Amino acid sequence: MNTDRIRFWVFFCCLVLGTQSLAQDIYQIGILPSINFNYKLEKGWSANFRTESRQTFKSGQFGKETSPQYQYVLSDFSFLAAKKVGLNSRVAGGYLIRFRNGDLIHRLIQQYTLVQRLNSYRLAHRIVLDQTFSSGQATEFRLRYRLASEIPLNGEAADPREFYLKISNEYLNGVEGKAYDLEIRLVPLLGYIFTPAHKIEIGLDYRVNSFLVRQGDHDFWTSINWYIEI
Repeated sequence: MNTDRIRFWVFFCCLVLGTQSLAQDIYQIGILPSINFNYKLEKGWSANFRTESRQTFKSGQFGKETSPQYQYVLSDFSFLAAKKVGLNSRVAGGYLIRFRNGDLIHRLIQQYTLVQRLNSYRLAHRIVLDQTFSSGQATEFRLRYRLASEIPLNGEAADPREFYLKISNEYLNGVEGKAYDLEIRLVPLLGYIFTPAHKIEIGLDYRVNSFLVRQGDHDFWTSINWYIEI
């Protein structure tokens, strides 16, 4: 394990979280569980079905006392079909449906992923275009870029019954009508591989947005991701 690399990422996470929390004052804290079903198909094709929900336990302003209060936020169901187009790259397209406050929200997704395998870890670049449609609102167009690193904590690669560290940083540019917004995400996760077909990741999903036009909104989610290969 490269301890210098781990220390750098831990320091970077603490720096970003600390700086943003002091600068802005609106927050919410909750849980973000998901289940991912991955299917390997013939001729380089694969498919993914994902279900995810959000629930909050506390929200308010930094520096002001608030009482914990549970609230269901939304549920997402998405499907992606991907095709391998190079040695380490894939293109994908899919659809997401969201249930929120009794409304249905629809999203089309186009995605390109490139994975670099470097010594004892992987570096994944992901570029996503998506379009979100909901009743009574203008279509939202987003351009997303995510850089993620997966680092085994034992040996050169993460094997069954071993832990690994995954850290990702994502930037989401969104345009809805004439309004532009930028969301930044920082997600450090600890993963464990039970078997080649089952693994779980638990950690923090931190998001900040709206800071370009007003006080920022900070989301602190406890992320729990279960991956199943079929």
